[in-house]
Amino acid sequence: MAVITLLSPGPGVLKSVTNSLNYGLRRAMIGVAGLATGVFCVAALCATSLGALLAASPAMFWLVRIAGAAYLVYLGIKLWRAAGLAVNRESGQMKSHRALFVEGWLLQFSNPNGIFFFLSVLPQFIDHHSRYLPQLTLLVLTFCGLLILVHSGYAGFAGQLQRWAGQGRSGQWLNRLGGLVFILFGVLLLKPMF
Repeated sequence: MAVITLLSPGPGVLKSVTNSLNYGLRRAMIGVAGLATGVFCVAALCATSLGALLAASPAMFWLVRIAGAAYLVYLGIKLWRAAGLAVNRESGQMKSHRALFVEGWLLQFSNPNGIFFFLSVLPQFIDHHSRYLPQLTLLVLTFCGLLILVHSGYAGFAGQLQRWAGQGRSGQWLNRLGGLVFILFGVLLLKPMF
């Protein structure tokens, strides 16, 4: 179930692919580490009363959705306005390792569906006759490990496309396509609210 969830294209996959195309596989892996750390933090929040509060309070969940949608639209606009991918990454604008990690980490908080995944799906695999914390930790670490594997695959594949994407205007069009997809994800996140 986790692999199917992770394989489905979403903002995290798009971020891993974009980072790989723009900065190379090694730097994309820093963003993947941020995504995995963000998943761990989201799962930890869900294991506390804060997760239950978000699930029970429509107003709180609405605020999380608004913030998440705004962040996705912000990333989309930023990517749309970015210059085309640089064939020579040494001469292109490089983000710091910290910026790549933080963007990945924050992206996990922009999707409230992750909160409900950890609140509704994961508890079904917990044996209530055994200790809760070790089981939850194992499930979340397994999910994070799978995320790293899946996103590494996406980033590796994107790295193979980098030569094509870096030629002429195709890199700029790829950035614009990615930007539009981020904006679309943000709009779709708000759609059920209206």
